[in-house]
Amino acid sequence: MPFAESMNRRSARWLKYLIAIILGNVLYFVVAPYLPRAAQHHAFRPDLGTLVDLWFCVAVYGLLEFVTSRLKRKEHL
Repeated sequence: MPFAESMNRRSARWLKYLIAIILGNVLYFVVAPYLPRAAQHHAFRPDLGTLVDLWFCVAVYGLLEFVTSRLKRKEHL
């Protein structure tokens, strides 16, 4: 695999990570007021809210992976 192709794949992966983090955090902070108090993040201390926020980011990343894999699959058909 040529270096340029490797960089493009790496850049695409990091772009997916960035999108997942941003969208996951936006979703979390939109629904945070409706979450139970224990699942809300409190500034400057580790809590369950941090894990819930992480879960939103991971879920968005999984959705992005699913969509991109389906799009790649359609291109090969």
